[in-house]
Amino acid sequence: MKKVLIGCYSCLVGILAVATFVEQAKGTDYAVKNIYHTLWFFGLWAAIAVGTSVVFIRRTLWRRFPVGLLHGSFLLILAGATVTFVTGKKGYIHLRPGVAESRFLLEENGKSASLPFALRLDSFKVEYYPGTKAPSDYVSYTTCLSASGKEISHERIAMNRIFLSHGFRFYQSSFDEDKQGSWLTVNYDRWGTDITYAGYLLFGIAVFGLLFSRREDFRRLLRHPLLRRSGLFVLLLLFPWMGAAQMQSKKVPVLRRVQADSLARRQVIYHDRVAPFNTLARDFLQKLYGKSSYYGLTPEQVMGGWLLRPEAWKKEPIIRIKSKALRRLLNVRTACASLTDLYDGNVYRLQAYWQREQGRGKLAKAIRETDEKIGLILMLERGTLIRPLPDDGKVKPLSKIKLEAELLYNRIPFSKILFMINLTMGIVVFLHWLVVGLHKAEMRRGGKIIGFVFSFTLYGVLLFGLVGYALRWYIGGRIPLSNGYETMLFMALCAGGISALLHRRFPFMLPFGFLLSGFTLLVAYLGQMNPQITPLMPVLVSPLLSIHVSMIMMAYALLAFIMLNGVLALCLFRGKKAANRQPEKDGRIVQLTVLSRLMLYPAVFLLGIGIFLGAVWANVSWGRYWAWDPKEVWALITFLVYGAAFHRRDLSLFGQSRSFHIYMIVAFLTVLMTYFGVNYFLGGMHSYADV
Repeated sequence: MKKVLIGCYSCLVGILAVATFVEQAKGTDYAVKNIYHTLWFFGLWAAIAVGTSVVFIRRTLWRRFPVGLLHGSFLLILAGATVTFVTGKKGYIHLRPGVAESRFLLEENGKSASLPFALRLDSFKVEYYPGTKAPSDYVSYTTCLSASGKEISHERIAMNRIFLSHGFRFYQSSFDEDKQGSWLTVNYDRWGTDITYAGYLLFGIAVFGLLFSRREDFRRLLRHPLLRRSGLFVLLLLFPWMGAAQMQSKKVPVLRRVQADSLARRQVIYHDRVAPFNTLARDFLQKLYGKSSYYGLTPEQVMGGWLLRPEAWKKEPIIRIKSKALRRLLNVRTACASLTDLYDGNVYRLQAYWQREQGRGKLAKAIRETDEKIGLILMLERGTLIRPLPDDGKVKPLSKIKLEAELLYNRIPFSKILFMINLTMGIVVFLHWLVVGLHKAEMRRGGKIIGFVFSFTLYGVLLFGLVGYALRWYIGGRIPLSNGYETMLFMALCAGGISALLHRRFPFMLPFGFLLSGFTLLVAYLGQMNPQITPLMPVLVSPLLSIHVSMIMMAYALLAFIMLNGVLALCLFRGKKAANRQPEKDGRIVQLTVLSRLMLYPAVFLLGIGIFLGAVWANVSWGRYWAWDPKEVWALITFLVYGAAFHRRDLSLFGQSRSFHIYMIVAFLTVLMTYFGVNYFLGGMHSYADV
């Protein structure tokens, strides 16, 4: 039975991974019809559930209450999903003002079905952020009518605000072009959702039981004697990156510095919110040139120059083109082109190249990116890019404190400073532990002072990062977790926080914290993830979303530490083997193994809780708690892959330190795929690639 269960489990993980690529190649409908909603796929899940139940009974797991509750929660979640799949109905209802509707269109077959009541749309309204055209909410004001036509209640249906009656749930989905009619998602799932939610709740209770029960492995690992010692370790990861931009004067017409500085505080409507002109100018220059200054000129000076003397700036090579292939096509010899390089008279050269490439490949992407930059320049020349606050007072300007806060945030490149300091300190700490740790030199007074400096620097950069994150939170008026850039910032803070908490007991966590946080910020910086602070889409305005993302990012940070532990352990294994010693008896390797096993508990539990909270949020917002989106599937794969590592009594692979660490290193590829692979290769509803 054990071998069958392991085979089914491994097969499921493989099929889920393949399915995401099938969906990318063939489309979502094809993957759902031929994989996710097939009898054989359902049978595979059923086989795992039956096998788990048999093992549960044979081993009398109910005697270990938290363990039994954990596995029972998974069975309950699968049971709820089955009930939803078999009995659930999903569709859409179209409402027009004053017309009562008692039927809705089924999603699966396009047929209509009856409701035990009727809905009448009284009015539909799109609410906007003040002074902008960015929707803040979509609201349908409806009346619920009985079968006889009697008014039962008046309901306000909006994003993240559902209407529930007789087991039917209604979600705001879309609206007509005339903004009079409304489309609502209809979901009927009388029992499945409640059963699944009960499974989520049991999972949460089981997590607390496993973490606090004295009889379970987590508490035993916490009491391990090696965790009370101080070890000396190193991380063999280096990244040589350092550079400085040369600044020199440019003979182009610009605003005087005094005028430009005063212009920076003028308030405009930008990215559907009120912001200082400095934010708009910085983003304009960053988009065009890739930097926040141009040969010593401030963003306001550059933008003012374009407005005053566009004919001169059109000849200025300020449009950065990364693609060498595109530069060859344009006959541009430097990394930057001027606006005149992109035109032959009045003919826009990129148009012909775009039609020839048909929107595919790296060259087409480079053309699209360059075209976006040209679009910004044209918007500036036409006067549509800069939108001053209206004089009628309908738009509330920023307070002086908020204005100064945003200017401060713009002046200080938090992520750039942090990744440079963190990577530099990570290398310095690595070299220090290389000399002191591996050679087992005695810690003298000078060494203690150096250790204090390292710790103080860690706390300092963590505080600096928290200040930047708090400023972004205050400026945007929301928790910064809505795009790839912000989630990477949060993950870097998590890595730094974990290192700050653990480095006194485990000194090797100090270089781990510096380097992991530094690499995370470096990926965000080099990947040019969108750093603009924008209002959220209505569906994203939910506290559940913020908690969901923060839980998963904390889990990723812990899993990254486990992976780094594995890298270090394998280096120590290799050193011991070369010296003809027994590595399994090395206290440092044992300590790394114990620590990785210990961190695996909160990492996997946080990931599971994050996934389930995301399912609850999706159900509230979209009308379904699981949609087989690629990111959902890969998060599930990550959960399954790491969850297997808890079964070291059944699988000898996880009982041996060396194989355990190798597995942890390989398993981290699922984390990379979940976050980066899905975002940039598979796409889906959760993709940050274009955010």
